[in-house]
Amino acid sequence: MSLLKTSLHEEHLSLNAKMAPFAGFDMPLQYSSVKEEVLAVREHAGVFDVSHMGEFFVSGPDAIAFVDNLITNDFKNAEMHKAVYSPLCREDGTVIDDLIAYKLGTDRVLICVNASNIEKDWNWISSKTGSFDCTLSNLSNEFSLLALQGPKAELILRDFGIKLPESFPYYSILETSHEGEKIIVARTGYTGEDGFEVFSSHEYAKRLWNKLIFNGVKPCGLAARDVLRVEVCYPLYGHEISDNVTPLDSGLGWTVKLTKPNFIGKAALEGYKPKYQLVKLSLDRGIPREGYDVLNAKGEKIGTVTSGTMSVVTGKGVALALIEKAKAPQDKKYSINIRNTNYEANFHAKAFVTGGHK
Repeated sequence: MSLLKTSLHEEHLSLNAKMAPFAGFDMPLQYSSVKEEVLAVREHAGVFDVSHMGEFFVSGPDAIAFVDNLITNDFKNAEMHKAVYSPLCREDGTVIDDLIAYKLGTDRVLICVNASNIEKDWNWISSKTGSFDCTLSNLSNEFSLLALQGPKAELILRDFGIKLPESFPYYSILETSHEGEKIIVARTGYTGEDGFEVFSSHEYAKRLWNKLIFNGVKPCGLAARDVLRVEVCYPLYGHEISDNVTPLDSGLGWTVKLTKPNFIGKAALEGYKPKYQLVKLSLDRGIPREGYDVLNAKGEKIGTVTSGTMSVVTGKGVALALIEKAKAPQDKKYSINIRNTNYEANFHAKAFVTGGHK
């Protein structure tokens, strides 16, 4: 089966990006070095092509109520022009995907979903409209999406003449026009840094991409994106969250608002006792990888690494791991088995890196 291509595919090739299959797309893995790209985002600004993501629009009088019923987090009471991160769950509480829902207006919502789950999410969401007075549109093929991330991101967009409100907090969204085209700008991202995601036509995205690169913004690939999100301990579908666990198993209890009158999966989650616990571990030597065993002080397997990498910022191997809650060691002593050798792991209560998002 041939790989899909984003609208910026030729631009990536012209920059000699190392390409790799991801979620059915031929995507840039890296351009320079992962270290350079990570540090660009942490210290200045980097841009990612994330046009493989899916965009669904919900419109109609019940658009907000429909989305609020669909997700575990509180969408109804979010302010207008705000974004809400949330798991999307089945009736049994297991996770279909995680997404961001954007409140564009009283009768219009944008839902951004993971590329690997576009078809699955669309089939699920479109089957749940019931008596809600709203219509759904899957416009994933019509939008490109660029993520400009880093402490200089706001200054760069303003210098380009994109009109942002004086006060534009984290997780806000704005529909505006620039260079004669309608665009949607959200102060969101997946790196832990301040930044923006720009939804636009394919042609506008090409122009913006080339202008950013020309002005010294570093192009960044999926490898750096993964290191950045693990450093700040952001979950990824297929790793920390999946069809086999609930949000309560994956450190996402804060996204499950059981005080809401109703949402899909509420009944199951209300009485659910988590089977797993998400822990953050680092190594003074060795690099943990997905699938490696996590052990207690006695050397007994208690869980599995779900994401692991070498942190550019800390210079240590870092990992997120799901462990069996009943076996969680009270002494917080863990080790990770790497090629038949057990390496003592440091337990972290907080993220490995504190990002600079507003």
